[in-house]
Amino acid sequence: MNPPVLTPSQPPFEPRGDPVLRAESPRQAMDWSLALLSQGIECTIEATPEGWQLRVAPDQYPQARTCIALYEVENRPRSWRSQLPSTGLLFDWSSLAWAGLVVVFYLLQQYSPVYEKQGLMDGRAVLNGEWWRLVTATWLHANATHLTLNLMCGLPLLGLTMGAYGAGPGFLAALLSGVGGNALALAVHGADHRSLGASGVVMGALGLLTIRGLWWYLHVQSDRRWALAALAAGLMLFLLLGAGEGSDLLAHLGGWLCGLCTGRLALTWPRFPRSGAWNLAAGLAAAALTILSWTCALTSTGR
Repeated sequence: MNPPVLTPSQPPFEPRGDPVLRAESPRQAMDWSLALLSQGIECTIEATPEGWQLRVAPDQYPQARTCIALYEVENRPRSWRSQLPSTGLLFDWSSLAWAGLVVVFYLLQQYSPVYEKQGLMDGRAVLNGEWWRLVTATWLHANATHLTLNLMCGLPLLGLTMGAYGAGPGFLAALLSGVGGNALALAVHGADHRSLGASGVVMGALGLLTIRGLWWYLHVQSDRRWALAALAAGLMLFLLLGAGEGSDLLAHLGGWLCGLCTGRLALTWPRFPRSGAWNLAAGLAAAALTILSWTCALTSTGR
């Protein structure tokens, strides 16, 4: 039997029978549990023959229903977000905007050398105050092969990340992870370090997905073996995609580790919705950081 339709305007009432909320999928059960925990409502996720459900204390059941109803309103489906068959995973097609912008910046590099000159990750310049290079370098690529490889790996990973965390928070977290990767490479290599590429952002998206899988098996499935398997899978993908010959290993490692950290932080703030004002604010913050960084880069040519 389908769960009852919840609306935020429903008055509180005592549950009939077990105080449970029935979810349509394990992903929805996890999202609901995070939303409830953020409001101080303890719950237990259960897998039953009828499907997934969340059990709460009887006296918290009315509050839990209202909380979930509001959460569903905030995170109502969008046309650009689709569920992958037989997985329960969401793919956000707005990640194509990132791919398009990466291609645009590559074409700008071919049109004018100023973009690469002022935007690449130059350790000496960053240490002299040109902080924006940590950001602008994530939008540049050395050649068409470099661009193609990052698009092939980055588009599916970033689309899944934006589907899991929201378009705004997912992209902002991945972008900041790429910045963190560049910062780690700078800290180790020093002033002589020079690089460019979106690989740190791609590895950040991989880290965000890895920590979400780890969280699922630890806090929902309560299976440490599968949690370790999820972590091992993320690590193996990192080694496969980010540790190739000639790659900037430290930037990739820094991006992946930053993705793990930002993902863990996002999971402790589960009321951060995949849509709505907070999601929009995160997307605007990512756009503002990119625009500000490139504005600084292109106006510093006279230095």
